[in-house]
Amino acid sequence: MRRPAFYSRSPRTLPPAADDAADRADASASAEAHDAGRAAPPLVPAQPARTGWQPGRRSFALLIVLCTALVTGTVLWAPRPGGKALAQKDIDAAVLRTLQTNTLPSPAAKAADIIRPSVVRVVSYGEEKNTPEARIQKRGRNMAKGKSPEAPNDGGPSGEVERGVGTGVVIVDKGVILTNLHVVAGADKIKVTFYDGLEAVATITGVQPENDLAVLQAQTVPDDLIPATMRSTADLRSGDQVAAVGFPFGIGPSVSAGVVSGLKRSFRSPEGKQELGNLIQFDAAANPGNSGGPLINMDGEVLGIVTAILNPTQQRTFIGIGFAVPIENAASAAGSPPF
Repeated sequence: MRRPAFYSRSPRTLPPAADDAADRADASASAEAHDAGRAAPPLVPAQPARTGWQPGRRSFALLIVLCTALVTGTVLWAPRPGGKALAQKDIDAAVLRTLQTNTLPSPAAKAADIIRPSVVRVVSYGEEKNTPEARIQKRGRNMAKGKSPEAPNDGGPSGEVERGVGTGVVIVDKGVILTNLHVVAGADKIKVTFYDGLEAVATITGVQPENDLAVLQAQTVPDDLIPATMRSTADLRSGDQVAAVGFPFGIGPSVSAGVVSGLKRSFRSPEGKQELGNLIQFDAAANPGNSGGPLINMDGEVLGIVTAILNPTQQRTFIGIGFAVPIENAASAAGSPPF
């Protein structure tokens, strides 16, 4: 007896030639059985012929999704009517037009914007000195205020006399300030003015006489006080751009820009009492009142503390040579570890 076939779930079908051969074999078996007087076995119903691949529902849905994505992608990537692909010369022309129509800030201006919130005005009060430097500072302050150069000093707190004006830079947000020792030495009272206008009394918490440095602690500080970022001078070279920020003759904060003129310089005070070594020489303008202020690079990072200017006369005005104590020395005065 011929067994019925088990049909595979595969959509594939036998070739037409194979189907014809099977039909002929079934007909021959039926004829032989009839001749022998025996009942012919029941025939298995023939399956309808399948013409080609018939996908299932899932396959058909996937096909629809793929077709839709293909059409959508074609529309998205198709160039817009009238559009023009940008060439490199078009991009260069747009950049050049922007540079010509927009004024970009100078490197010194950007550096000054970074450091300015960390710079403070330092004023010392006490008995008025009669030294050449003190007289020059007094005349400069009076002229800046529109007064006669020889006008008497204004009274400070409790009737004290404003003896000197300098600059300081905040290095810790709790109100720790670096300045020059000669700005605050012997003062009866020290007052600092922060960037936002807040005035506070400050006290000396540390000194480093060999480098003319002093550390101040402000008794009151702004809530959003921003300390300066310090930068090692190990890779500093002659010709590097720098800027000095401070209060020359009490005017400021003022900014002057220049370059590093030399390294490891020495300077002896006009009175000959002290010699400073390992100094940064720079040509950014500095005058009395810049003392204690930061010398910065074009990233607004503090490289040193402005401490002196060289002048062969007694006028104490800038002739192009200034000196700054490297920040490594200044940071050690405040108890900070070296770089």
